[in-house]
Amino acid sequence: MLSRHGIRSLCCVAVATAVLGMSGISSAADKIKIGFLVKQAEEPWFQTEWAFAEKAGKDHGFEVIKIAVPDGEKTLAAIDSLAANGAKGFVICPPDVSLGPAIVAKAKANGMKVMAVDDRFVDAKGKFMEDVPYLGMAAFEVGQQQGAAMAAEAKNRNWDWKETYAIINTYNELDTGKKRTDGSVKALEEAGLPEDHIIYAPQKTLDVPGSMDSTGSALPKLPSSAKNLIVGGMNDNTVLGGVRAASSAFKPTNLIGIGINGTDAIDELKKKESGFFGSMLPSPDKEGYNTALQMYEWVKDGKEPPKYTAMEDVTLITRANFQEVLTKIGLWK
Repeated sequence: MLSRHGIRSLCCVAVATAVLGMSGISSAADKIKIGFLVKQAEEPWFQTEWAFAEKAGKDHGFEVIKIAVPDGEKTLAAIDSLAANGAKGFVICPPDVSLGPAIVAKAKANGMKVMAVDDRFVDAKGKFMEDVPYLGMAAFEVGQQQGAAMAAEAKNRNWDWKETYAIINTYNELDTGKKRTDGSVKALEEAGLPEDHIIYAPQKTLDVPGSMDSTGSALPKLPSSAKNLIVGGMNDNTVLGGVRAASSAFKPTNLIGIGINGTDAIDELKKKESGFFGSMLPSPDKEGYNTALQMYEWVKDGKEPPKYTAMEDVTLITRANFQEVLTKIGLWK
């Protein structure tokens, strides 16, 4: 038979256990959740951002809810879904930058904070929404580095500028894209490529087929004196498609294509020979990690991220170094 003291002790233990159990449940329930929405979830770039956003969550004790938002309807539905799941804020690369006002309005209606990554929101007049925190590449400067790298490789091959032309696949509807190609062209001209040796090829779609079509339309504009060709564009896919189209008229040794992003160029760099020389690899790892952490700190501590953060650090990856560089950031195993 238990004494009164023994019964009292058991009761205390039971109460303490119950309190600890409730405390554990409360802690789990109180774990901060943030969303990370991307427009093209199948792209290695966004998969890398997601992976490092999740790493930030594991390192700092918050949860990241990943959602693909390929169009406007899914974007707005995703914000409602995040709110229903208890998220207090989200990072987003929107499928269309003009959705900015609608995204902000939906976020406010749900009491959520919002931060843009990669592509910056624009308002109804096409102007940047400067009140929304943004982190992404310094587009013009990265484009300059791309153009300089193409010019440097042309010099390495002893190309004569008189016999060298460039086809630049453009997508000026996206400000980020225009700034990248503008920067690239500026660097090529500064390196000595004549202005009238540069042909602009507007794209209808930002993918490999779209750049194959635009480059294919531009090739007939080249004079018979064109022995060497540089192919540029705002990202890897716009250059990959251009190189493939140009390969019908130029040998790999007479082609130089350098993309931007790196993560979409891995399969091409595995090939022993290709006119696709390399890619300017930014930091999808840092962008995913930093934006997720900044959103978490904003929700947790009220520390709002900077309104504008532009990252200029890029690394040229080629067949000679891509495995080593990608291994360092966990993209090559």
